[in-house]
Amino acid sequence: MELINYVSLKPTLGGSFSNGWQVMKKYFLYLLLVVIVVGMVTGPSAGFKINFNSGDYGFIHSFPFNGDNLLLSIGAFFLILFGIAYYFLVVPVFEYSAKLIYIDAVRDNDIEFQKLIAGFHNYLNVILANLLKSALVAMGFIFFIIPGIILICRLSFVSYLVMDKELDAIQAIEQSWKLTRGIGWTIFGMGIFSFFIIICGLALLIVGIFPAIIWVNSSFSSLYQAATNKHEGYLE
Repeated sequence: MELINYVSLKPTLGGSFSNGWQVMKKYFLYLLLVVIVVGMVTGPSAGFKINFNSGDYGFIHSFPFNGDNLLLSIGAFFLILFGIAYYFLVVPVFEYSAKLIYIDAVRDNDIEFQKLIAGFHNYLNVILANLLKSALVAMGFIFFIIPGIILICRLSFVSYLVMDKELDAIQAIEQSWKLTRGIGWTIFGMGIFSFFIIICGLALLIVGIFPAIIWVNSSFSSLYQAATNKHEGYLE
């Protein structure tokens, strides 16, 4: 099965999802392993939560955090700190690294699983870019939500640029803003469409979530490549 020559990809919704589907079919087992590994890494961070109920606190599936027990409270406090540190200092490395593998799949290159830890070689830029992007989006949502949605769309290529072009945090933010100029609505539409793909994946006996995630990520990687093609003059 031959993929579309990546330098001829155009930044459209239909073209991105179409190519993403072809990428998923050709590299399904490779990308499935990527999804599983990233899911294992990000999974624990989803369990960190604090529930307030009549003075009692819950942590990680209702872990007992009672204000009357000092040792338990201190232990839970440090677990919370660990969870926050894990979420911001470990999870982004694997999420950003996975982008490299998706980009290689779009470009029909050999899949190298060692790239799943490539983010550690560019660790500072990964962490700073993720923190800066998260802060900007959070600030955008504070101001009536719409600016936050705009920022999510316009900064959607930050992770790709940090890993693919090895840009620092500021450069990645600026370059993502340039690459997404004129395709903001396309990215927004892809986000909406991706939501329904994920929902359908969950509805298919849960296991459908794996191909759904792969398809969505392959499609956004295709869009990134297409936007890069346009910016670098490969497309008219």
